[in-house]
Amino acid sequence: MKPGFVRAMDAVYLISIVVAGTCMVVMTLIIPLGVFFRYALNSALSWPEPAATIMMIYFSFLGGAAVYRANAHMAVTAILNAVPERAQRAMNAGIHASMIAVALFMIVYGAQLVQVTWNQTIAEFPWMPVGFTYLPIPVSGVTTLLFIVERIWAGLLPPDSLTYSDAPRGLE
Repeated sequence: MKPGFVRAMDAVYLISIVVAGTCMVVMTLIIPLGVFFRYALNSALSWPEPAATIMMIYFSFLGGAAVYRANAHMAVTAILNAVPERAQRAMNAGIHASMIAVALFMIVYGAQLVQVTWNQTIAEFPWMPVGFTYLPIPVSGVTTLLFIVERIWAGLLPPDSLTYSDAPRGLE
């Protein structure tokens, strides 16, 4: 059952990085477009800035969940490495509990935020509910919670994991 769960988390991870990466690329393309129209053509577009903001929200939250799984987030491990193994286990349990609390906060309050703002619209995108903008908060909360469960249950991913397939390899 554990290998099947890890494979499912590989798929969730891939979806997260594809969506986050796509948002980053689109955002990188539309910001210069907005600048070009404003300064070169003297005809400002109204939608690039809010679109880029929405893309940044998706990129940040979904990318953050993926970074947690890849264990590539910023962490200061000097204290953790300086204490005995028993204290390390207790500190790791505290870290997991803190991350679970953050993920649950994102799920509960993010879902409430989406629900409360769903019937509002964005001026530049009247067809898009404001709640869609906040949807990555509870989604990434669920994703992060799943990655936390994976970390607790299966431990750190092995070096040959799909998550590290883009890491540089030794010169051959």
